[in-house]
Formats: sequence, structure tokens, C-alpha cells
Amino acid sequence: MAMDMKNKEGYVLSDETGIGDIKVSANVVMTIAAVAALEVPGVHSLQGTAADEIVTMLKIKNLAQGVRIEIENNQAKVVLAIILEYGYSIPKISSQVQEKVKSAIETMTGLDVVSVNVRIGGVNIDKVK
Repeated sequence: MAMDMKNKEGYVLSDETGIGDIKVSANVVMTIAAVAALEVPGVHSLQGTAADEIVTMLKIKNLAQGVRIEIENNQAKVVLAIILEYGYSIPKISSQVQEKVKSAIETMTGLDVVSVNVRIGGVNIDKVK
């Protein structure tokens, strides 16, 4: 079953203990991706959709804005829209974001991340004189 950010049910980890299922929400995986991306120096923020902006205006914290995810057969495909700080190398930062997001999701969830696509949505120029 494919899952994107509209399907919040999540996925079930395999029951290795014999005690019961462990269900992980898609929001959890999206939040892991967002936090990992924001840890990369040069990433200013994630760029959300119009719906994300409304959530922000309502003062609801949404760390997963700017992240889309699809999970199928224990494999994840991630799409991130980021805003970079001015002066940073787009190819270098994008590659670091891809590696960091892939590693974080795989380590924390056990999912196999098959792709991390990065879209540069803007450049923050607040510090430029």
C-alpha cells in the first residue's frame, strides 16, 4: 500500500518479538526527515505548501512541512523542499541533506530509503547586505 502525507495511518514494523505490532505514523517519518535536513549547515528552513502556511499561521507546530513521503513494501521515497542560506553550494548541501535524511530514517525506523529528492525552493538573503 502506498502512503503519502495524506494517509496518516502509517505502516507496521515486523513483529519480531511475538508480542504485537509496532505501528509508525507517516508523520513520524516525515518529522525525522525534516529534523535531519535542518541539521545540515546551510539549510535555512523547509519550504511548505499553502496548507502548511495556514497551519503555521494558526500557531500549530508542524515540523514536517516541506516533506512528502511515500512508503510501500518497507521502502520509503522522500521529497524535501528546502530554503538554503545565501552563499552555500547547492550541490554540496543537497547531497549532505540526502545522506543525512536517508541515514536518519533508516536508523530510526528500519525502512529502506530508496530515494531522497531535494528541491531548492529559495535562498535566504536576510544576512546579505
